[in-house]
Amino acid sequence: MAGFVAFGLFTVAASAQSANGKWVGTQRLLDNGEPVRVYLDLHQTGTVLSGTITTIGHVYEVKGTLTGSHFELFSSPQDKKPRVKGDVAGNELHLIRDDFPFVAVPAKPGDEYPPYEHITPPALHDVPSNGMAKTPPMGWNSWNLFQSNIDDKTVREMADAMVTSGMRDAGYVYVNIDDTWQGVRDAQGNLHANKKFPDMKALAEYVHSKGLKFGIYSSPGPRTCAEYPGSYGHEEQDAKTFAAWGVDYLKYDWCGARMIYTHDDLQAVYQKMGDALLHSGRPILYSLCEYGSGNVERWGAKVGGNLWRTTGDISDTWTSMTANIQKQIPTAPYAGPGHWNDPDMLEIGNGHMNDEEYKTHMSLWALTAAPLLAGNDIRNMSQVIKDILLNREVLAVDQDPLGKQASPVKHGDLQTWVKPLADGSVAVGVVNMGDAATTGTVNISELGIGAKVTSARDLWRHTAVTFRDGAYTASIPSHGVLMLRVK
Repeated sequence: MAGFVAFGLFTVAASAQSANGKWVGTQRLLDNGEPVRVYLDLHQTGTVLSGTITTIGHVYEVKGTLTGSHFELFSSPQDKKPRVKGDVAGNELHLIRDDFPFVAVPAKPGDEYPPYEHITPPALHDVPSNGMAKTPPMGWNSWNLFQSNIDDKTVREMADAMVTSGMRDAGYVYVNIDDTWQGVRDAQGNLHANKKFPDMKALAEYVHSKGLKFGIYSSPGPRTCAEYPGSYGHEEQDAKTFAAWGVDYLKYDWCGARMIYTHDDLQAVYQKMGDALLHSGRPILYSLCEYGSGNVERWGAKVGGNLWRTTGDISDTWTSMTANIQKQIPTAPYAGPGHWNDPDMLEIGNGHMNDEEYKTHMSLWALTAAPLLAGNDIRNMSQVIKDILLNREVLAVDQDPLGKQASPVKHGDLQTWVKPLADGSVAVGVVNMGDAATTGTVNISELGIGAKVTSARDLWRHTAVTFRDGAYTASIPSHGVLMLRVK
């Protein structure tokens, strides 16, 4: 169609407006008082825009189109949302990034961000094991629900709720603050917490007083995903700071490291913090968050990691949850005591899946020996959500000391996952991937435990079941699961 340009799913009309040039604007202030400036270097040909967007923590290659005065810029055709969208208004760009509106004006020389100094990663060597995480870590993390809206008061309330809800006694012991806690570095380079966390050591002591453990977040880059200060160039210093505060768990998120390093550097960069934690003076569990890049399952343990992400970020949808668990399949040989594949945190209770889907979510994470980090508001759980998170029989499958990860067998819309357990039994999950209820059958011949069943139990109904002629059959709702323990 003449006069139109297509990009991804968007088709727009030609326009005489121009966003060509270099632009700069302050999007917002971080909770530590630092301004987030956005520097746009845009090139326009007709209605097509391309160029780069640079912020305090990220650099994006972008492409988009202009309709009239309006444009949307994407970092890939697969993006569901634009990185930045806005309108040309005379000599200004009126922009929205991450739901924050701001205005950009023509940039002057010196407005661009200076490049970061490149610190060469260390030579590779094996980091000794810290001896932690003999079973998959269990706890709670702030990001999935609260994201940047997390503070000292909320964390203390979550620690209280971990106790009163029974989660602590069921094995959920880590209380982890994700991104946006960071302040700024002082003249000696020491990183402090921002105004939301006035005394991080006192907060850790409060969490410990509840019989729980305390976790925190950083990045190997100069900036984190949310653009707060990362640990780049301060790895040993930050590790000692975390130890002095009483930190027990570090999630280390690649994100801002993209500004400095390539994926070829992943192992060495994560090794650097692995060494720093080992020499910090305190046992700190090490969680690598690199989205499954660089075959991390093959080297995660070598850099001191106790768990490593095998996937991109999860969202509270059936499609996201099942896509993440499918990515666990090829990583199964690398899971075991002290080193676990991580399909990301739990979304159970956040409200965008139904109860059957949440049961399936919990079952699949348990079958794949995944870390169990709840991401909901545990202060206000319904009884159904509490029963899902606190199902001791399902938790026992996840925490089984043998540490084997299940593998699936497909039968149309049904997937059967089988996980060997330390007592010689197996856990079996039959998942209905279809949109209608169906009948699922567990055949003893597929379980690898012999020809005779001596006991079998439905782990969601908490009842014994009987195999007849070597098989057990039950109805499974759409997106639901049948989960058995069979001996």
